[in-house]
Amino acid sequence: MSRKIAIGGDHAGFEYKTQLIQKLEKSGYEVKDFGPFSDASVDYPDYVHPLCSAVESGEFEKGIVICGSGNGVAITANKHQGVRAALCWNEAIASLARRHNDANVIAIPARFIPYEQAENQVEIFLTTEFEGGRHSKRVNKIACS
Repeated sequence: MSRKIAIGGDHAGFEYKTQLIQKLEKSGYEVKDFGPFSDASVDYPDYVHPLCSAVESGEFEKGIVICGSGNGVAITANKHQGVRAALCWNEAIASLARRHNDANVIAIPARFIPYEQAENQVEIFLTTEFEGGRHSKRVNKIACS
C-alpha cells in the first residue's frame, strides 16, 4: 500500500479536504495538496488535472478529489487515460470501486454526504485491494488507446 496520496478539488470540497489531510497525515500518509487553498470560488479542472497527471505518472498511487456533487471532479479526472476515478457516495461503492474496478482516484460529493462518511469511504478506498481475476480483463478494456 502506497503512503503517498494526492488530494484536491474545488471550493465546495475545501473543508472536507482540509480535514482529510489532517486525518491522513495523522495516520502516516504523505499527502500532497493540489488545492484549492481556500473556500473562494475556483475552477476545479485547474486543480484536478495536475493531480491526475501526478497519479498517471506514478508519483502518487492514489488520489482523492472533492467537490460539491463529486461529478465535475470525477468527469475531469476520467479524461486522463491512466486514471480510473469513481464517484463514491457510500462505503460499499468505495469498496467495490477498488475491488472490482481498480479505481485509483476517489471522487467525494461533499454537499451530499456527512464528513464522517467521506472519511470512512477514503479509509476503505485506500486500504482495499483490487481483486484482479475476472475483473482484470474488464479493467484492461477501459482505456480508449
